Amino acid sequence: MTIRQHPLDNPIWKSLNTSQAHLAESADFAKRFSPEISLLAGFEETSQGFDSLASLVDAGESVGLFLEAPSSPVKGWTITHAAPLLQMIHAAGAISAQATDFVELTKTDVPEMIALTQLTKPGPFNPRTREMGAYLGVRENGKLIAMAGERLHVPGYTEISAVCTHPDFLGRGCARALMAELAARIHSRGEVPFLHVRPENARAAELYERMGFTKRVLFRYTIFRRDAK
Repeated sequence: MTIRQHPLDNPIWKSLNTSQAHLAESADFAKRFSPEISLLAGFEETSQGFDSLASLVDAGESVGLFLEAPSSPVKGWTITHAAPLLQMIHAAGAISAQATDFVELTKTDVPEMIALTQLTKPGPFNPRTREMGAYLGVRENGKLIAMAGERLHVPGYTEISAVCTHPDFLGRGCARALMAELAARIHSRGEVPFLHVRPENARAAELYERMGFTKRVLFRYTIFRRDAK
């Protein structure tokens, strides 16, 4: 009997084989984004996955994987970070939000985007992460104070990511407004928005539930560093 896999069960691997194949660096059973784009990588559920991934990763370099369960030690790799990661989806409906002026972020905004994500730490954001999809921001007096954008793309689904607000401007509803706009755009394409959040960030997870996102599956986000050969 064939078990039907949900399209989001292995989202990094699937995105790199479909909608974001043009951003992939590939080996036999593994793919990764260019390091300047993202730390993320994926492979088929096979014992050869790490061997293939090793051919794409230099000694001392790291990649991030979404695993279904905690990983056992893997020869040639060192785990430097491992934590649960909750996947949530937004099946339908508009997200209510206060009217907020936003701007489309472009290549010239990247230094400010990196500075904001380094301050707020919503997840890794690299010099070319913006190339993964549309990114929106809110500015006040010319300063970027909030942003959110699209990261992984799987046929029928788009991930909302890098949701963050400068600490001095919390409580204004900026992040919610940006997420509402992104979700509306994704739904208008006939796709389903999804996101990932750390379960210990209960405040954010509860906010997303109030916005209409539902919990789907718990991954284990694990960062592996390639050992010296």
